[in-house]
Amino acid sequence: MQAMILAAGMGKRLKELTSEATKCMVKVNDVSMIERMLTILEKRNFNKIIIVVGYEGQKLIDYIESLNIKTPIEYVFNTIYNKTNNIYSLYLAKDYLLQDDTLLLESDLIFEEKVLDYLLDNPYPSLALVAKFESWMDGTVMELDDEDSIIAFRTKREFHFEDIPNYFKTVNIYKFSQKFSSTHYVPFLEAYSKALGNNEYYEQVLKVITLLDKPEIKAVRLKDEAWYEIDDIQDLNIAESLFASREEKLKKFQIRYGGYWRYPQMLDFCYLVNPFFPNPKLVDEIKANFERLLCNYPSGLDVNSLLAAKYFGLHKENIIVGNGAAELIKSLMTILTGKIGFAFPTFEEYPNRKSKDDIVAFIPQNSDYSYTADDLISFYQDKDISVLALINPDNPSGNLIKKQDVLRLAEFSKQKGIRFIVDESFVDFADTAEWQSLLEQEILIKYPHMIVVKSISKSYGVPGLRLGVIATGDTELISQMKKDVAIWNINSFGEFYLQICEKYQSDYKKAIEKFKQVRNEYVENLSQIKHLRVIPSHANYLMCEVLTPYSANKLAEDLLNDFNILIKDLSTKKGFDGKQYIRIAVRDEKDNDALVTALKILMK
Repeated sequence: MQAMILAAGMGKRLKELTSEATKCMVKVNDVSMIERMLTILEKRNFNKIIIVVGYEGQKLIDYIESLNIKTPIEYVFNTIYNKTNNIYSLYLAKDYLLQDDTLLLESDLIFEEKVLDYLLDNPYPSLALVAKFESWMDGTVMELDDEDSIIAFRTKREFHFEDIPNYFKTVNIYKFSQKFSSTHYVPFLEAYSKALGNNEYYEQVLKVITLLDKPEIKAVRLKDEAWYEIDDIQDLNIAESLFASREEKLKKFQIRYGGYWRYPQMLDFCYLVNPFFPNPKLVDEIKANFERLLCNYPSGLDVNSLLAAKYFGLHKENIIVGNGAAELIKSLMTILTGKIGFAFPTFEEYPNRKSKDDIVAFIPQNSDYSYTADDLISFYQDKDISVLALINPDNPSGNLIKKQDVLRLAEFSKQKGIRFIVDESFVDFADTAEWQSLLEQEILIKYPHMIVVKSISKSYGVPGLRLGVIATGDTELISQMKKDVAIWNINSFGEFYLQICEKYQSDYKKAIEKFKQVRNEYVENLSQIKHLRVIPSHANYLMCEVLTPYSANKLAEDLLNDFNILIKDLSTKKGFDGKQYIRIAVRDEKDNDALVTALKILMK
């Protein structure tokens, strides 16, 4: 068998990276795509490798010759690469297809070595490698029957989004038998090129062939193996995270801070949402209004403050809506001056907005990092601070100070003449008989120095909408913040959510009760893992101590590389001083079980 690589294209979408080199010479984590591909092919003992070159062809040839590949390589030149598409490149190499069975690849692919085994180990003579269609994919798709026969090829013009569940993306790696090339592909390639020209794609020939009674080619489906087609700098960025070394992969994922829907095979136990809300009916209502919301401006800040006030039972002059709580935290930390007290380790969005000299840190002296209202009062009684901040439940410990004791802290700070910030973004998950929220008009009026922060994204499971609120009895502070943020600081989808969410309150309460039940089962299962100490939590995450001989960082690396599971390594977080802790989200039962199983395998 021989391999054939199409590498004549100009790769314009990679801009300056291909200004003086071909696309396949672009490096992914310091290794060029063509070097990686040829190294993989070299291990498979092909008779020869044919490469169709065009743009910067001689430069590519010289580069390949420097790689010291032992398999014989022959080159075909596409001199009009700037006027043709890949159907012409394959047409130029058609005589090779008639000489031997061929593995056909495009040069802008990066993939795991075992991807090729799906084709090489399969006895069926001619195959197209496919993967389930995902949102990041582009190009030709196909539909299959239960026996993996190709029902239809769909080009971009024939793509229908409502049919996505039925689509498979061509990975652009094919196996053609010599017989298939002789009786089917090459004759149709010649006829197609003659009739429709050379500015097409070679998949169009396969599309025609699949219309025959006996097309003699089937599909084979990839499972979870990693692969990526690199057309632009975003593709390159994602490929570098997928194909990073074991040590670097975790770092590359951590600095993305989200957007993990681009990695559909990965389970994200790092970022924190409600796994049981919103309910399907609420989602359907947003979908039904999608076009209207997409094509219209949102209301201004005043109207959206009114919507939030209505939902939480407050007055609109006491509340401000933000593009996520993070936008409001940034504004608040800019307005509030002086030294500020924090219990560490904590949610670092707050202290990161202040200089180190302005932070007065309280660090609990116990292995659970738990603390009480009395602990904070005792510590800050004689400290020179202007603001006391409480994340409740705390992140990452899940430590909860109950409502009556938070109000004691409000009284303490009032007597001390300082501001009091309470971030209750996770308080709805607290396993208590009484509802713990401070978002009550009477409480805000009684303690006007108190500022309550709530992330709607986290509690209500809508992080993509980016919604958060700040409420306080200090109307002047609210007015000041409203001047600081943009008048259209949330989009129409966020506004519509605020408009409709009130009628789903009963569904939300049911989701919270379901969550508490699942969290209890999750804790019980995790507690059976010998080298993991689970710390009680009132939030939608659990902090766990990783016991010797394991380390938090190594555990996070192994989970990501071996099981495609992302967790939070806390060992470098302020307050831990290198102690081995991790934070893991609470997801639904299926996902939780997947993590428990992976941890049992790694920590047996």
